[in-house]
Amino acid sequence: MPGQTRRDSAIPARLRLVWDLVADALAQSGLTEPDVLDCGGGSGTFAVPLARAGARVTVVDISVDALATLQRRAIEAGVAELVRPVQADVEALDHAVPLASFDLALAHGILEEVDDLGSAIAAIAATIRPGGLLSVVVTNPAAGVLARALAGDLSGALDDLRVLDDLDAKFGPSAVQAACLAAGLTVEQVHGVGVFSELVPGSALDQPGAADALAELDAQVAARAPFTDVAARVHVLARRAS
Repeated sequence: MPGQTRRDSAIPARLRLVWDLVADALAQSGLTEPDVLDCGGGSGTFAVPLARAGARVTVVDISVDALATLQRRAIEAGVAELVRPVQADVEALDHAVPLASFDLALAHGILEEVDDLGSAIAAIAATIRPGGLLSVVVTNPAAGVLARALAGDLSGALDDLRVLDDLDAKFGPSAVQAACLAAGLTVEQVHGVGVFSELVPGSALDQPGAADALAELDAQVAARAPFTDVAARVHVLARRAS
């Protein structure tokens, strides 16, 4: 994608690392005007900036209100002709969008809500063209255990720890990677998102330059073990074979 995508002020700070990873992957693929499917991205957090960068974006969301917000933001940004809202359930994509038609599909923060992770990822993968990409952001259950313990809720941390394997097998990063492989995708990158930003107290960011330092710290450890294992969220980038 063009360089401007990396500086789009509309991207929330917590998602800038994901934005950079997706933008880099698209750039390396040589795609400057990709067709993008944003699953569950109704309010346009990614869709509008992507359209501003030249992408044609189809947004599938079950919420009429979210899609109305998307359309308003797209009009305000002057990219309404590049953004197509579709009201549908992400788990019924075969009835909502054409198969093998997108260079990039986004599934950010929605897979925790589906009934069957494997089926959902298979359905999304079927919309991707050969050589295309799937970008997934999913909550990391291990981070919940750590967060509870650091907050002093030790009994809650123990409760979460006891069901950690079950949660990870249902919708965690390991389950996402396994489902991608089962759907015929190759996992190319796995990054932790918000490794430190979910743990650092807000008061620490009052110091000059602290926010930038925190963002750099998160970016530097995103692909390094053991930091990825305790990140609040995990970003998985997978590709469909050409």
